Amino acid sequence: MAAIALAKLMHHASIKTANIHQAVAFYEQLGFTVVTRFTAGITLACWMEGLGGRIELMQVPEPRPAADGFADEHYTGYYHLSFDMSDRTPSLPEWLADLRQQITTQGGTLRVLLEPQQQQIGDDLYEVAFLADTDGLPLEFIRRIGT
Repeated sequence: MAAIALAKLMHHASIKTANIHQAVAFYEQLGFTVVTRFTAGITLACWMEGLGGRIELMQVPEPRPAADGFADEHYTGYYHLSFDMSDRTPSLPEWLADLRQQITTQGGTLRVLLEPQQQQIGDDLYEVAFLADTDGLPLEFIRRIGT
């Protein structure tokens, strides 16, 4: 019950990006749509909704490379966004293959950090995959497949 209440309280997750236009195009490929465009101080920003949540993209005027939280096993701090695909696809590997084809057809590339694999979490079995967004932020896609 507390998790449901928390999900209703969370307004958005904010992501700083080096190029908001590339980031918007990437998240649109995942099924997000821009709902509000605005400026935050001197920088461009927007809210996007999709996959059951809302993100905020903010362009950084003079970006520096971020720490690689996925590859560095000693990294501490915010790690990744996670999207529940349980009600959106019957197969995470097929979903990823379709997304990869769609992005490749449009001349883009998709950085897969972890190909779909099964993972036991508590009593439940999941399919889990990780992708990187245009700035390298790890994104987890998870689908419950049983107990």
